Amino acid sequence: MAAIPDFTRRCVIWFGRPQAQEREMLAAAGWRLRIVERDDDAGIGLRSDDLVVGLVDLRENGADLARVRRLLDAHGYLSLMAVTPAGANDDDAIGHLLDHCIETFPSPLDPRRIVQALRLLETPTSPEPRHGVEALIGDSSIMRATHAKLRKYAPVELPVLVTGETGTGKEVAARAIHELSARGHRAFVAVNCGALPASLVQSELFGHERGAFTGASQRRLGLFETASGGTVFLDEIGDLPLDAQTNLLRVLQEGTIERVGSNQPVKVDVRVLAATHVELEQAVEAGRFRRDLYYRLNVLRLPMPALRERGADIALLAQHFLDRFRAQHTTRARGFTPQALQAMATFDWPGNVRELLNRVQRAAVIAEHELISDADLELAHAAPTPRDHLGQARDQAERDALLHNLKQSQYNVSACARRMQVSRVTVYRLCRKHGVPLEGRE
Repeated sequence: MAAIPDFTRRCVIWFGRPQAQEREMLAAAGWRLRIVERDDDAGIGLRSDDLVVGLVDLRENGADLARVRRLLDAHGYLSLMAVTPAGANDDDAIGHLLDHCIETFPSPLDPRRIVQALRLLETPTSPEPRHGVEALIGDSSIMRATHAKLRKYAPVELPVLVTGETGTGKEVAARAIHELSARGHRAFVAVNCGALPASLVQSELFGHERGAFTGASQRRLGLFETASGGTVFLDEIGDLPLDAQTNLLRVLQEGTIERVGSNQPVKVDVRVLAATHVELEQAVEAGRFRRDLYYRLNVLRLPMPALRERGADIALLAQHFLDRFRAQHTTRARGFTPQALQAMATFDWPGNVRELLNRVQRAAVIAEHELISDADLELAHAAPTPRDHLGQARDQAERDALLHNLKQSQYNVSACARRMQVSRVTVYRLCRKHGVPLEGRE
């Protein structure tokens, strides 16, 4: 039986001239470097169990493409990468070469990207899902503060109220708190309170007894019982009906629930995490949210920052989303043009991280080149939003989106809610907030 290669020798054959930092990072990562310059006719000594990667450096036009192709024919097991300066893809010979590359890197080159790509070749599997704090990608000061606060909250058996705009990653943060807590090996049950039909909220959350109502043919355990020992995450808690708020208060105060159709308390052991993108304080003043429940939930508060406040994290997240997309789908896109990076940095991002993900995925599908442009992201004509008018801009964008979806759904609230991926209650709330009537006239 043939021996399984252990890749005891790992070598990068660099066609061109690597810079000092590039040499150092490859050496630090455990890769030998073999440099083949333009006039170098020496052969390449390889063993069958070597892990060898060819890298064609096109920054100084130092690579003889015909010679590179001959070497590839002679050593078919070479994995090929390339460093491409702007405009290089317009050359037919280079384009033909790039068709054989498993990875291309735009210039100026970040050596860390080469090391990351080489690491994937050593373990050619799909990217592992991120867990805990690692799932909240970002290195900005505001995200580092969020990470620190999240780590402090995780081990404390108290409710956490996660706040922030839609699309900022509130559920990701809640899941990270759960995974870092002592309950991390138990169930994490997430429910969108606004998406539950009003007639079924009590049954879904707290369960029901047989015969409690028409159609209740047998006992049903609610989410709090099925999650006992773990964590319940109540998303859009501001949309929870008042009668369900009363029962939730009992869970927080006494650790018990009562199934619909029963007056016998059932003990449950859960930690409650909640999230909202609305101001619960205003909902309390308006009588839409119980004041005592608000104080019970608002013990520990974790505000999630808007994407526009996170600076360089925007480019970091965009590249992460692109890399994850490439691991699952075929696309030429490998990175972003300077214009695209600038457009992303100055865009207001009313939909936050979720909007960035959607734009990157769409751009990866339609992009014709290795670098995604601002046009691919549909940001070519997006004017930068003045930072002192962000609140007004967000409200206007929210109102515009609401009107657009109402018109597209012919002012059918249920259809509009499906288009916007929110609850009917949220649609009604947005209509009240922005003074939009539901008769189809402004």
